[in-house]
Order: sequence, then C-alpha cells, then structure tokens
Amino acid sequence: MKEENCTAVTEFILLGLTDAPELRVLLFMVFLLIYGVMVLGNLGMIALIRVSSRLHTPMYFFLSHLSLVDYCYSTIIVPKMLADLINKDKAISFVGCMVQFYLFCVCGIIEVFLLAVMAYDRFVAICSQLLYMVTMSQNLRMVLVSSCYLGGTVCSLIHLCLALEIPSYRSTVINHFFCDLPPLLSLACSDVTMNELLLYIVASFNEISTIVIILTSYLFILITILKMRSAEGRRKAFSTCASHLTAIIVLQGTILFTYCRPSFGNSTDTDKVASVFYTSVIPMLNPLIYSLRNKDVKESLRRVVSSKIFS
Repeated sequence: MKEENCTAVTEFILLGLTDAPELRVLLFMVFLLIYGVMVLGNLGMIALIRVSSRLHTPMYFFLSHLSLVDYCYSTIIVPKMLADLINKDKAISFVGCMVQFYLFCVCGIIEVFLLAVMAYDRFVAICSQLLYMVTMSQNLRMVLVSSCYLGGTVCSLIHLCLALEIPSYRSTVINHFFCDLPPLLSLACSDVTMNELLLYIVASFNEISTIVIILTSYLFILITILKMRSAEGRRKAFSTCASHLTAIIVLQGTILFTYCRPSFGNSTDTDKVASVFYTSVIPMLNPLIYSLRNKDVKESLRRVVSSKIFS
C-alpha cells in the first residue's frame, strides 16, 4: 500500500444495502414498517411489564431489559439506514461513525449476556420451583443485569480504543449500511492484526461462554422436564422455554456467522443480510415471540386493554 493513498479521514461514505435505485423505495417502506413494529412491540412490552402486577417476576424483569436493549440496538442503526435509502448524501462523520459502532457493540454484547442470564433464570424456575423467588432475589437480579451492562461497556471500549488508534485509511467508502468494525478494519492502512485477533477472540469468548451457560441450563431443564409425571407440567415447561430458545438460536446463529470467523475483509452481500437480521428483524421478532407464545403476557395485555376501555 502506497503511503500517498492513505489519509486521515473526517467522514465516511456508507454504501448502504443496495445500489439499485428501483429497490430503495421498496426497502425503505419495508424497513420503516419493521422499525415501527419494533418500537411498538418493545416499548409496549416494557410498559406492559411495568403496569401489570402479574408480570412483576424475575423472568419479566429480564425481558423488560431485553426489550430496552433491542429498542436501543435497532434505533442506533435503522434510522440512519432509512435516511441513506432516500438521500443521496450518505456521509457520516468520523466521530459519528465511532459513536455508532461503540453503541451498537455495547447493545449487542449486552443482549448476548442477557440471553444467557435468562437461560439461568429458566433453569432456576423449573429445576428449583419452590426456591425460585428466594434464589432470584431482587439483589441477585440487579447484580446479573448490572454485570451484563458492565461487560458490554468494557468489551466495547476495548474495541473502540483500538479502532481510534488507526491513523489512516485507504478509502472513505464503507461497503455496509452502518459502521461495523470488520469493514472499517478492511480499509485501514496500518497493521490491524491485533484488532482483528482481539475482535475474533472477544466475540468467540463471549459466544462460547454464553452458549455453554445456555446449553448447561437447558440440559438440566430437559432432565427435570423428562422426570415430570404430569403431561400438562411438561407441556407448560416446554412452552415457557420455547420462546427463549427461538430468540437465542436466531441471534446467536447470525452473530457466530458474522464475527466468529478468523477471516475479515470487505462486507459481502451475505454479511449485510446477516447484519439486517440482528439489527432490524430480531429486535422486532423478540417481543412478538415472547408475547404470542406466552399466556401471561396475552392475559395481562387483555386485562390492561379491558380496564382502559371500561374506564
């Protein structure tokens, strides 16, 4: 790489989802609808959990935080993506790019940790039913959630500090619809081996550790369920865990595909599709998955709506 081709940058250009003008309006409408459903679903879930005493349990405490993270997660990315679909100017300042990447990384890591915590919560609820409320005390819940937020903040700060050390880039054009680390590293003129190695190690460690917690929790849950004599009890236990497992499989699968590969380069269309899933689709699906498969949520929603109508 010739030194004259490498310069310090003040802004980047995001290529976005597609170069085809005929698809931009359609994609704008689709993702605007997805974003609207996401906002309504997640903020609605948070409000419902807050106002319904029936949902004041550890499970829904963690779910309210998951909804908050999903809302922030998507809001960091989607509004800018929507603006770039209809505007010719797709520039984002260097500072704005770093802030977007940092906040996105924080929310992503927090969500991964939260799903592991929710798996532990389901383990305690099913395997130690009589001690559930005692074990998952308010103090423990606060410690677990605070650890998720702290872990996400620290891991993201490490990536951000190393990204800020990159002195120059060979291009200002990012082949992506938001400022993610792999496409940024592919444009760096300096040696970014340490950045790539650290991204791979941290992402792999977070994924492997949380997956081990989740699999261990559900292994004990499965053993406990199979020991149940009541068919109704087994059905209820499976139903309680099905929504959580669905959210885990979709999110963990896309993150493993995107970040836990030992090779980096320019973003491909496949990477963009995977990114769309965990930045737009999954935050929209989570509240739908938990509400449609959960009798407590549906019953609480029915009661809240009924009380508002009659009042």
